Amino acid sequence: MQIIDGRKLAADIRTRLKEKIAADGGTPHLAVVLAGDDEASLIYDRNKKKAAEEAGMICVIHHLSADVSQEEITGLVEKLNNDREVTGIIVQMPLPKHLDSFAVLRHISPEKDVDGFGVYNSGLLATNRRDGLIPATPKGILYMLQSTGENLSGKHAVIIGRSNIVGRPLASLLLQYDCTVTVTHSRTRNLAELARQADILVAACGKPKIVKKDWIKPGAIVIDVGINRVDGRLCGDVDFGEAAEKAAYLTPVPGGVGVMTVAMLLENVWEAYVKQKKKDL
Repeated sequence: MQIIDGRKLAADIRTRLKEKIAADGGTPHLAVVLAGDDEASLIYDRNKKKAAEEAGMICVIHHLSADVSQEEITGLVEKLNNDREVTGIIVQMPLPKHLDSFAVLRHISPEKDVDGFGVYNSGLLATNRRDGLIPATPKGILYMLQSTGENLSGKHAVIIGRSNIVGRPLASLLLQYDCTVTVTHSRTRNLAELARQADILVAACGKPKIVKKDWIKPGAIVIDVGINRVDGRLCGDVDFGEAAEKAAYLTPVPGGVGVMTVAMLLENVWEAYVKQKKKDL
């Protein structure tokens, strides 16, 4: 079994981005909109800021109170849309429950939607286009799959989880690379049986260590998207020790998909910067 080292892959991406930014002479600018004091979001955004600055980007976190109104957060997004210095905008999820997340995301300019969650970029991906901004987690998963050197064409990918952040966009992306894709969820019958058919098994359901070795086809590529805290320690949706007995390739938690997500977000900021620069010429 080989571990797909997300930390190494992400470090290589940041190094390449730093070189490109230095050669360009400009400074891509990422604006993060954060509402409330969710601990996981605060940590995640600090990591984004650190990684962005290491790559030579500006990252500004716009921290709003938990009781921010729909009009206030939408107004901030519109202000960032109109700021020519801002390259990319992300709105950190989850938002406080009184806010309409979909309405907020709809206000982000498609060319600055570096999370790729807006209707325009989501629609491009769903209609077999690659010229939009692709959500960072699916993009990172694809990069990790490609890093194995395996030919993805014709492989059966089973995704556990149908969220708009991972499951649905990842299914669209893998279809573009000629995988046969099965998306499963909480209502799926015979989940373990379907998982055992997977050449590529992606666990993104938020259930600690639900995937055991008897769920895994020998020689499969197993991608663990889950980040769970159990007894004070982080673990994924895959039981790593058991999976290591069956999988050919396996991602760790931590040090796998999470760090790749941040790296791919920065790559999206760079892509948005290049497109906006060309548009201004």
